[in-house]
Amino acid sequence: MNQVDAGLYPLLKQVVGYIYPNEIELHWNLLIVVYPYITGLVAGAFILASLVKVFKVREVQPTYRLSLLTALAFLIVAPLPLVVHLGHPERGFEMFLTPSTSSAMAMFGFVYAWYLMFVLLLEIWFDYRYNLVARADAEKGFKRLLYRVLSLFTRDVSLNAVAFDKKAVNVITIVGIPSAFLLHGYVGFIFGSVKANPWWSSVLMPIVFLFSAIVSGIALMLLIYMIVSLVRRVEPDMACLDKLASFLFYMMIVDFALEGLDFVHRVYQSEESIQILSQLISQRLFVSLVVIQLLLGMLIPLFTIAGTKIFRPPDELRRLIYFFSALLVQLGIFTTRWNVVMGGQLFSKSFRGLTTYKIALGGLEGLLVSLAFLILPFIILFILIKVLPPWQEVEEEAIG
Repeated sequence: MNQVDAGLYPLLKQVVGYIYPNEIELHWNLLIVVYPYITGLVAGAFILASLVKVFKVREVQPTYRLSLLTALAFLIVAPLPLVVHLGHPERGFEMFLTPSTSSAMAMFGFVYAWYLMFVLLLEIWFDYRYNLVARADAEKGFKRLLYRVLSLFTRDVSLNAVAFDKKAVNVITIVGIPSAFLLHGYVGFIFGSVKANPWWSSVLMPIVFLFSAIVSGIALMLLIYMIVSLVRRVEPDMACLDKLASFLFYMMIVDFALEGLDFVHRVYQSEESIQILSQLISQRLFVSLVVIQLLLGMLIPLFTIAGTKIFRPPDELRRLIYFFSALLVQLGIFTTRWNVVMGGQLFSKSFRGLTTYKIALGGLEGLLVSLAFLILPFIILFILIKVLPPWQEVEEEAIG
C-alpha cells in the first residue's frame, strides 16, 4: 500500500454504498465554507447600517459607523479563502484581465470590486470626511499626514460641503442596499445554479442565503456593539440593543420560514434524489443540520428572544440573553454554510452512496488557516476603529 492509498484508507472505511472513485476526496473544503460565511456578514452589517440613513431607524444609530467599519473589515478578507483555494493565488487577478460572463465565480470578482470601491469605501469616506479634516488639523507629524491622505487633502468644512456629504451618504446607501443584496445573493446563485446537484439546485437558494446573511450580520453587530461598549467601559444603549434583537428576531422568522419552504418543496417534489438526500441528513448531517443549525442556532435563540419580549426581564439579564443568543445564531449560520457546501459533496452523483470529509489541521486548506481568516477581520476592525473612531464626535453634534 503506497502513501496515497494509506491516506485514503480511513476515508474508504466511512464510505456508505457505492460512489465513483473521484468522489472519495472532496473538491471544496473548509475554506469554501468560510467564504460565504464572511460575505454574509458583510451584507448583513451593511444592511443594518442602511436602516439609519434610509429607513430612519434612530434606535440603531450607535451601530451605524461601527457597522460600516465591520462590513469593510470583513469585505477585505472575503475573497482571500477563494484566492488561497486556487492553489496559484497569483492567478486570481486574471479574472479582471480576461473577464468571462459564463463563469459565475469569475464574475463575482466584479461584483466584489463594485461593492468595495464604489459603495462601501465611498460611503465611509463621505461620512468621515469632516472628521478626517478636523483630525488632520488637530494632529501633528505622521498622524497629520495620515489623515490628510485619508481625507484626500480636502479642507472644505463649510456647511454646504457637510450638507453635500450627508446627501452623498444617503444616495450611496440607497445604491448600496441592492448592491449588498447582489453581493450575497450572488453567492447563493453560484450554488443554486448547479442543476446537477439536487442539494444545491433550488430557486430559493439565493434568497435563503440573503436572509441568513442579514441574520448573521445583525447578530454580529449586536455582539460587537456589546463588546466594544464593555471595552470602552460605557453602558450600551438598551434601546439600541432591544431594536437590534427585534430585527434579529424578525429576520430569523423569515429565514426559518424560507428554509422550511425549501425543505417542504423538496419533499413534495420527491425526485429520484430524495432517498439519498434523506440518508445524507440522517447519516452525515444530523448533528450539524438538526442539532446545531436548527435547534441551537435557530429555535433556542428564537424562543429566548421571544421570551424577553413577553416577560421583559431586567436590563442586565436581557443583555446576557441577547449576547448568548447572538453567539448561538453565529454558530447556526456557520453550520448552515457547512451543510450547504459540504453536504452537496457528501453524496455520490450516482445517488447510491455517501462519502465523508475529514478536516485537516495544517496546510493551506486546513483548520488553522480557516481560523486565521475568521480572526483576521477582527484585527482589521481593531485597526480601523483606532484610525476611524465609530462613535459620534463632538464636532458632528455641533453641526448637526
